[in-house]
Amino acid sequence: MSSPTGRLFPGVRLHVVTGKGGTGKTTVAAALALALAAEGRRTLLMEVEGRQGISQLFDTPPLPYEERRVARGPGGGEVHALAVDPEAALLEYLEMFYNLRRAGSALSRLGAIDFATTIAPGVRDVLLTGKAVESVKRAEGGRARYDAVVMDAPPTGRIARFLNVNAEVAGIARMGPIHSQANSVMAVIHSPRTAVHLVTLLEEMPVQETLDGIGELDAADLPVGAIVVNADRPPVLTSAQQVDALAGTLDRAALAGAVAAADVVTPRHSAVASVVDALLDEARDHAERVALAEQERERLLQAERPVLALPHLASGIDLGALYELADALRSQGFGTPVHP
Repeated sequence: MSSPTGRLFPGVRLHVVTGKGGTGKTTVAAALALALAAEGRRTLLMEVEGRQGISQLFDTPPLPYEERRVARGPGGGEVHALAVDPEAALLEYLEMFYNLRRAGSALSRLGAIDFATTIAPGVRDVLLTGKAVESVKRAEGGRARYDAVVMDAPPTGRIARFLNVNAEVAGIARMGPIHSQANSVMAVIHSPRTAVHLVTLLEEMPVQETLDGIGELDAADLPVGAIVVNADRPPVLTSAQQVDALAGTLDRAALAGAVAAADVVTPRHSAVASVVDALLDEARDHAERVALAEQERERLLQAERPVLALPHLASGIDLGALYELADALRSQGFGTPVHP
């Protein structure tokens, strides 16, 4: 695990968050944005898949293609959010570089923009990543508009291709403005200003996809950041009890006495014995899950990347839970420390 004594990724401005579906990628991205939005810092949380997951987490109306404040960080920071729409991004691009907003609107009515971004997904990815890079570079009043940008990115299986936009547009535009835009985007994404964080659960398939994703990112020379273990459950048994649970040697008499003392069943021998049998089965299952989780954790540690752990929250995820997760990240060295 990372040490809480040092701050992780101090020079990174663009934090890209990916992970296998079902691992809580969007939740972790939101917690990362909150962790970075402390002591007066401003962060922008972006989503690019059109699911409106951010608005649901922060209990706000669906996000338009417009930056809106969705939360305050500790110490006066702010989190702004943006749902990036490829069509709106292309219209913005046409206006910014060619002053063609009116012509772009006409193309949109004709369906040409939707056709272009569908038939050429590389162009779509250039627009989505380009908006993130533009947000990183944007300055207001002599300082950066945002201290950090967090992108809720596509899943691990697609992340290397999504970020490696130069390769995507090579067969579409070998020169010209789209090619130049791709080069500008890649100059930031390949730099120390970017880190790709991978979210996983301590289960075999998500861990394997995470390790595969790290291999693909490394092969594409894309900067890997931290591995974030989400919904990490602490063991409820001691190490010795786990060994006994797996071996079937837990003290049955002690369990029976505890069940009888708890007065949760009719004090008949058969009723108590039935509860004890169920508890022993649960203890064995729990010990097996813990052993498998620790095995997967060890595989992640062998990747030699910072590994952060976020607790499982039985009450579910709401804004209060996001602040709790952000605090857990800061305690492990991610984000801006909060001064008492």
